[in-house]
Parts: sequence; structure tokens; C-alpha cells
Amino acid sequence: MIRIYTQIEQGEAWIARYRGTSPIFACVLGFTETCLIPGISAAGRTPEDRKYTAVADAEFLYYGAGRKPQYPLPPLEAGASPVLISRAVVEALQIPVYLFNAGLHQPPAVPVIDLGGFPAKCLSQGAAMDLATVNHLLKQGLLWGERLGEKIKDGYLIIGECVVGGTTTALAILTGLGIEAVGKVNSSHPVCNHTQKWALVQQGLERIRGQGDKAIVSDFPLSSPVDPLQLVAAVGDPMQVVAAGMAIAASRRCGVLLAGGTQMLAVYALMSAIAQTYTLPWQSSSVIVGTTRWVAEDPSGATVELAQLINKGEKTQNNVSPPLLATQLSFADSRYFQLQAYEQGFVKEGMGAGGASIAAYISQNWRQNQLLAAIEAQLERLINSH
Repeated sequence: MIRIYTQIEQGEAWIARYRGTSPIFACVLGFTETCLIPGISAAGRTPEDRKYTAVADAEFLYYGAGRKPQYPLPPLEAGASPVLISRAVVEALQIPVYLFNAGLHQPPAVPVIDLGGFPAKCLSQGAAMDLATVNHLLKQGLLWGERLGEKIKDGYLIIGECVVGGTTTALAILTGLGIEAVGKVNSSHPVCNHTQKWALVQQGLERIRGQGDKAIVSDFPLSSPVDPLQLVAAVGDPMQVVAAGMAIAASRRCGVLLAGGTQMLAVYALMSAIAQTYTLPWQSSSVIVGTTRWVAEDPSGATVELAQLINKGEKTQNNVSPPLLATQLSFADSRYFQLQAYEQGFVKEGMGAGGASIAAYISQNWRQNQLLAAIEAQLERLINSH
């Protein structure tokens, strides 16, 4: 049910260490105006739909289909929201869920921890967020990573996300950190829109080129000319720095499963850069990236190669690329066309779906038939509720 694609020994050791233990699920929600660009994402049929994807997914993750939603799941070009997968697992395994508002267009209609962030502007402007906001969000991530880590005795923390347009901001962060990610990221489209993404990233990075390294207001000692927080402020989104801080702090106390594909590879690269720049200790051996087979084996991306490029050549304490794992969940035999669409390359991942599926195996030894049945039951309830 799980395949390890990179850093196999470390991935195997992580699975062995946390097999049979119980996780906590933290989902970090954010918004970037990048998602309003026509065609940039398929996580919502129109730009207007995509304004509500994160709040709708958060509501479904928390309540499921048994309650009339304030924000219904938005229509998609094809497929069904990946939150069906995440909800199936957290409901069946009774995994505690913490939802974090890192900077949304509007607050979700569920209990949520508001971190005091703001939605990001389009990354093409090169001024996505205020630096003060990025500093604040990092501190919030570190704080909550420590708090959640304290609640976990022997288990692990799953960190998921929902940021529509987030693979484009991920490309910007990876590129800004010196990783050759062009043509390697994924998307919710069957064939990734690499040209469109790269054009936006080039615009954003060109806007900040030549400004030089600026000192930033921070409580952390600046020990490197590389300024990852400045980069996030320029071309990132609010989820990234929260998830990075959360993972840094939690890794000191428990296992961390960064649940996502391209976006969580960017978070891993960012947390490594932040830890190095601001001398923050973390345990790289405690952190893995977990996604779906549809992302890891996406023929229009290069996820495995991208994972291998992270930290390559860095002479730091944590100079290894992350173990990349993927659930081998298949919808080929599903009786629902909405799920079969995943096998054609639609949707692929989101809301920690891949990480939740990995957790079902690690914690409860679920097999393909159990996971598929639980997901189909969620979809059936959703259809019947309409």
C-alpha cells in the first residue's frame, strides 16, 4: 500500500518506527490570488469557485456529508475533491483534526484556529505578503508545532494543506531557493500547465531581482545571506511558512508526515532553509513527505527527481533530500466515475489525501479494498445528501 521513491532506508525506518501508532491531523488553509488566474488550477471550475475551495474542503473534512454545508464542495472539471479521501480516513480512524487559518479569503464555517495571517496577492507581483506577516506566521507555526508535538506521545503529526494555486507558489519558492524545479511540479490538471506557471514565477522573481538582500525584522539571529522569509513574502503563500515552522518544531518531539506533493516538497525545502538561516534545530530523520501515486508517478511532472534535488549539494547538518512516499491507492476498479477520473490524471492530491491514506496503512494496516470502500461510502453519502 506504500511505495518509497527516495531515501528508501530512512523511509523504511520511519514506517517501522511509527507502525501501529496514532497520528494527529493538522490542516493548514491559505489563499493566494494566483488561483484567480484563468486556467491556473482545476481545483474549482471557475475563478469564483476557487475562492471557496479551501473553506468548502475544510467544512467537509470536519463534518462530512451528514450536515448541510454553508460552503458546498465546488464543481470540478472532472473528478471529486480529495477531501473525500482524507475524511474517510480521519472519520474511520478517529484521528483528531486541527484546522488552521493561515490566511483565507473568508473564514470557514467550522472550528478553526486563526493564526492572524492574510491572503497572498498574486505571486507575479513579487510582493505577495508583508514581511511582518510572514514573520508572525513562522512564529505561529513554531508555536503550534511544539504544542501539537507535546500532545503526541509515540505517534506522528500529519501536516496537510489546502491552497488553490499552491503548486505555482511552490514552483516560485523552489526556484528562489536555487532548485531547478521548472517542468517538474504537478498540478490538478491531467497535463501540467508548466508554461503558464513558469511565466508567472518569472514575473514575480524578476520584480524582486536586483533589490539585494534586505535585513529583516525578526527575533531570530540572521546567520546566512539566504533570506527564505523574504522569498516567501515576495512569491509565496501563507500556508508554506506555517507548515514549515510547524514541521521544524514538531520534528523535535515526534514524527512528521508532510502530506502533499509538490507543495510539501517546497515546504521541506523551505523548512531546511529557514532552519539553516535562523539556526533553528530540527530532526530531519523524523520528517517524510507523503503523497499519492497519481502525483509521484505523474507523467507530466517529475516529482521523484524534484525530491532528489532538494538539499542537493547543501553542506548543512540536514543535507539530505526528503524521503518521498506515496500511497498505492487505486481507483481503477471504483464504481464511481468521479473517482476513476483520478486514474486519468485529474485532481491527484489535496487536503492531505495521500498522507491520510498512508496513515491508514501505517496505523491500522488498511488494504486497498478497505480504503476504497471507505472513500466510496463518503462519496455515496455526499451524492445522497444532494
